Amino acid sequence: MESPGSAPADPVSYEGVWRFTAPAVDASVPGARHAVRDLLGRQGAPIEEDVLHGLLLIVSELVTNAVKHAALLSPELAVEVAIAADRVRVSVEDGHPYRPTALETDSAQTGGRGLLLVKVVTTEAGGACDVEHTASGGKIIWAELPLKPRL
Repeated sequence: MESPGSAPADPVSYEGVWRFTAPAVDASVPGARHAVRDLLGRQGAPIEEDVLHGLLLIVSELVTNAVKHAALLSPELAVEVAIAADRVRVSVEDGHPYRPTALETDSAQTGGRGLLLVKVVTTEAGGACDVEHTASGGKIIWAELPLKPRL
């Protein structure tokens, strides 16, 4: 039964915002990736397979960065997923104040390309990504992709 002045519920709507926290440990990387994939499936988001793979790669990279670089000052991280009519945005928040940059690195290096990869995947999909500071002194790194790849 609807209360006066309320809009009827839309049973097929997949839009919304979900947030979960996890410890800043290696096991949280696959856990976050699976949680995001399961959420998108449960909500019935009409995300194309290629976009989904890119999004899950982004989640893995962002959570890995938080685990590797922020865990000492931020033993917990938060992952947020916002699904809109035509876009999905994932963000990872930690309490470390350092603002990373996506820099090109020496090809002989074995690491340090995670944010560059996030930037490339996001740009190729027609999305956007950035880093923002939080009011508490930490940071949020986010990436937003269209649900369908650009042609």
